[in-house]
Amino acid sequence: RVLKVLLLLASMPFYDADAPANAKIVHEGQACVVKDDNISERIYTIREGDHLVLKCLVKGHPRPQVRWTKTAGSASDKFQETSIYNETLRIEGIQRVQGGRYYCKADNGVGVAAIKSIRVDVQYLDKPVLTVHQTISDVRGSFYQEKTVFLRCTVNSNPPARFIWKRGTIPIEQSKDQGVDIYEPLYTQGETEVLKLKNLRLKDFANYTCQVSVRNVCEIPDSSVTFLLTIGTTPPALRLSVNESLVVDPGKDVTLSCEVTAGLPKPTVTWSRYLNPLPRNSLVRDGTLELRSVTPADSGFYNCTAVNNVGNPAKRSVNLLVRSMGNLTFQITPDSNKDSESIQMGRDLKLSCHVDAEPQDKVNYTWYQNAVLIYNSDSLIVLHSDPDMAPGTSSLEIVDMKFRDQATYSCVANFPGSTVPELRVDVNITQNSVTPPILTVPEGGQVVSVREGGTTDLVCLVDGKPRPPVLWSRADKDLTMPTGEWAVETRDGRLRLTNVTRDLMGAYRCQTAPYNGLNVKPRQAQVQLNVQYAPVLDPVFQDVRSPNYQFVTLRCIIQKSNPPHMASIQWTRNGEPLTSLTPNPQENPQLKFKLDPSNNGTYKCRVNNGVGSSTCTFNISSRPYNAEFYFDTPNPIRNLKGNNFSYNLQWTQREPVATDRIIGYWVNVRNMNQMNLFSKQIDKEPVKGGLMSYILTDLKILLSYEISLAPITTYSTGDYVSRTIKYSERDLSITPSFFTFLFLTDNVCGFEDKHICGFSQDRGDNFDWTRQNHLTQNPKRSSNTGPEMDRSGTKEGCYMYIEASSPRVPGDTARLLSPLYNVTAARGPKGSGHLPYCISFFYHMKGKQTGTLDVWLRVKSIASVDTKVWSLIGNQGPDWNQANIIVNPSGPFQVVFQAIRGSGYEGDIAIDDVSVTKGKCKQENSTCGIKIVMGGESCPQWGNKSVSTQP
Repeated sequence: RVLKVLLLLASMPFYDADAPANAKIVHEGQACVVKDDNISERIYTIREGDHLVLKCLVKGHPRPQVRWTKTAGSASDKFQETSIYNETLRIEGIQRVQGGRYYCKADNGVGVAAIKSIRVDVQYLDKPVLTVHQTISDVRGSFYQEKTVFLRCTVNSNPPARFIWKRGTIPIEQSKDQGVDIYEPLYTQGETEVLKLKNLRLKDFANYTCQVSVRNVCEIPDSSVTFLLTIGTTPPALRLSVNESLVVDPGKDVTLSCEVTAGLPKPTVTWSRYLNPLPRNSLVRDGTLELRSVTPADSGFYNCTAVNNVGNPAKRSVNLLVRSMGNLTFQITPDSNKDSESIQMGRDLKLSCHVDAEPQDKVNYTWYQNAVLIYNSDSLIVLHSDPDMAPGTSSLEIVDMKFRDQATYSCVANFPGSTVPELRVDVNITQNSVTPPILTVPEGGQVVSVREGGTTDLVCLVDGKPRPPVLWSRADKDLTMPTGEWAVETRDGRLRLTNVTRDLMGAYRCQTAPYNGLNVKPRQAQVQLNVQYAPVLDPVFQDVRSPNYQFVTLRCIIQKSNPPHMASIQWTRNGEPLTSLTPNPQENPQLKFKLDPSNNGTYKCRVNNGVGSSTCTFNISSRPYNAEFYFDTPNPIRNLKGNNFSYNLQWTQREPVATDRIIGYWVNVRNMNQMNLFSKQIDKEPVKGGLMSYILTDLKILLSYEISLAPITTYSTGDYVSRTIKYSERDLSITPSFFTFLFLTDNVCGFEDKHICGFSQDRGDNFDWTRQNHLTQNPKRSSNTGPEMDRSGTKEGCYMYIEASSPRVPGDTARLLSPLYNVTAARGPKGSGHLPYCISFFYHMKGKQTGTLDVWLRVKSIASVDTKVWSLIGNQGPDWNQANIIVNPSGPFQVVFQAIRGSGYEGDIAIDDVSVTKGKCKQENSTCGIKIVMGGESCPQWGNKSVSTQP
């Protein structure tokens, strides 16, 4: 009866197939170690420069979209600011800064997105750096000085490096040499260890080697550095050939020399430039820096550094200034005390002159009146640095202006003794030659309209003597000009804008500049820029499905437009005009018609506002939506005779009632060698959310196949969707005949394959079993627990084990589940009860704090029944031992290996070479942990390798 009910449920055509996303991260790259850090995260260890490949295995329907993101690890990385949409993440030649936590997010819009993380630990070992430091201090109560030398060895590594010190070729042992101390200093960057040589002895002058090692993690070799300590070892000292501040003319060649005055070993001299690289035309040779034909861009601080790893590096700096002059500007300031804006006799007047120069404080200003040099007097006062103006500004104050003071005044700026050309500005000062500025916008220029992408001018007319420049800026102070500057200077008040975009629309302010004219309150005006653009419509494209002979309404929504009034609206079908509509600014255009097989097609609504046109496009069809493959079918593959297999193809139908009734599907199958196998129409009518199935048979195990699927209605066929299928043991649906083959061939699982022979982790325990071999072991693991190699004694061979170290606590449980084994016969021979099976495996339980290893039999029926069939507690020594268990299951069953963590970290438990075979175990190897209560027999005796503790 139970079997009939199960068959009836399996044959039902509908259940809600929509399922939220589920994700799991696996690796396919050059990993050193992949292990569990805790229940929810894995650690992926990889050597710097190797290739990282992470794959996010997802489940869910519809097929989830996968996105990879990253948080910072050892350093921030650009990858964390971006997302990669792909199931596989590849990083070629991974660098240390790319270590960190990577997240795989799978989302299909159903329920909550699934997120899994894995921590990537990049292993590396740099070449160490050895530096020598010396101290000399008086020793109380003695008449000699104690000279102490510190050899400091620093290296960047992951994991932390181990240091080995050698004098010559002999390792230094602190316990055997009272003249040395070896210690790790506090507050140092990287891994550092110090060798202290106390009160130098003659034998201390020798070659010293600092060797660093990460114990061959990821096959990273050791690295070392050697230093020769002699009686003449001294830190470096330098002397510069030029002053610390050097001012030169442009175009000159500059030579900067650093002379080494002390240092043994011979120091290495390097040149650098603060915040910038050295100029391209520079040449460094034997401590000398040569700069050819310098320009103002070459100005800056140049640093000379000498290093010989003794003491601190010697440093010298030169501030190089290349003379330059920019624009020379002037200002005319009327008597500020009288709030005047014009020149008046009997009042004061100030003329100011400023040049942008480098160095600013070396500029010399000279004033002339009608070409005659001006000297300070009661009526003419020269200020070489005016405190009321910008730094580096010179002013000429005319006190109580007289008619004789009306003249042409000249300001000359130069660098004394320099080849840089001087700059000169002339200002004519009379009552008629100086008038306040006037700023106006020409008639019709208050609003300027331009089409998007075009060119236009904004104009403000300026008048006055002298006529000042005009500065343009946005009226909205938070917006910059199109050039990115806050203000733009124009000589004639005309601002040209090219390739205008709609975001430039708005008010622009023009105002007179406070220089090259009267220094008075600036005049201001505004110009409005109106950018015209084509209508913005919604939707730009829409796919519309409908049954035949029903009305369809298409709406084209005008979201924004400038100008807002429409000039024309035109509807077309497949390029042919349908109808012209009179524009109505109050309504959005729409089209209503009855759909039939003759008027399917592409409909377009073209809207024009006199500036440009935009289009709404509608794909109108009575064709059904495409099917959506279901990728999470449990065990879709079944083995058939003759090296063939079948595949359970499953799918759902997207919006099945959106069009005419779907009466079936076309299924096309071809192998990847371009050979079409068959096309077949199957009769299936979908319902929303229903999962449909079709069994593909007689597929060859060694081939891959492309499957295409399309829905069929009375009037049309929908679009085909395709997927590729191939034989995979992970997707295998185990049948009795298949497992009979396994049993008869004594199939043994040594966990060499990453799929671990179909075993799986129990989701209801505290932590997981870990697959490992000798090459992937943690180099820092305890030597007092766990196997060195697998049961066969090879470094490459794998096994499954539990890690008892932190964060595990006593009593934590890990369970490993075997595949489901189908019972092939109801009774044993001669009516002796249920057919016996032999569970055989090797176990390793070394460590004084080892916990418990249990074996459970889980028989599948209407409800699962778990029975403990074997158990062992405590330390069993350093060897692999074999256990054989006879069970008599009454139905399909699984074998459950349960490990319980003991009292401490020295309690790793491992298993290897597991097999389940039909028939009794060989008697000489049979062992029994507890009495079998499955209706069969208990072990009659302990085997040759009996367990030490009988539970």
